[in-house]
Amino acid sequence: MSKERLKILLAEDDLNLGVLLVDYLETEGFDVKLCKDGELALKAFESNSFDLCLLDVMMPKLDGFALAETMRAKDKKIPIIFITARSLKEDKLKGYDLGADDYITKPFDEEELLWKIKAVIRRIPENTVEHKTEIITIGNYIFDCTNQSLTIGDKTKRITEKECEILNYLSAHRNKVIKREDLLKDLWGENDYFLGRSLDVFITKIRKYLKEDPDLSIENVFGVGFIFNVPMK
Repeated sequence: MSKERLKILLAEDDLNLGVLLVDYLETEGFDVKLCKDGELALKAFESNSFDLCLLDVMMPKLDGFALAETMRAKDKKIPIIFITARSLKEDKLKGYDLGADDYITKPFDEEELLWKIKAVIRRIPENTVEHKTEIITIGNYIFDCTNQSLTIGDKTKRITEKECEILNYLSAHRNKVIKREDLLKDLWGENDYFLGRSLDVFITKIRKYLKEDPDLSIENVFGVGFIFNVPMK
């Protein structure tokens, strides 16, 4: 990803705030495209290449969650930060479950948003290089991280980008204690309550995906994290 004039898609129906953010971010060296509703943002996304998306949750025509879901179906790697006036725990969990990289609640300081953008951009290549391997054997499963598939026998299941990242991380640290805070910081960039809740949901899903091999288990280590138990062959 280029470090010069990174392109940001900003979907924000409050035009006063949107214009202020465009001015601020462009003075910080970004190229920003502002869209006033979800439908216009989706059209811009489909016809242009962006490095990061800032999506307001409450927008006319297409809300931020629906927009993010459509974007993720087209580009599983695009970084997304949600901007919202709502601070409900359920909304944050839904955002992270959709694969959001971060979340910021209105009203917010522009420097805080800039810090979050830079933090997300910094960790993208780390996730790509350090935590991804092409094909791995996990017990009786074949895990293809690039194609996001998990195969056992003649059964193949497609899994999400974030599930791939988590499973690949667990596999890379198999049979060792994995500190919960380390996993969160390595894959999300920070140790946060809402991220932790989202991680628990992902772990539950991954356990279900691996249930056909009884020798595999993701064991909770109380107050510390997890151990991914994989038999040595």
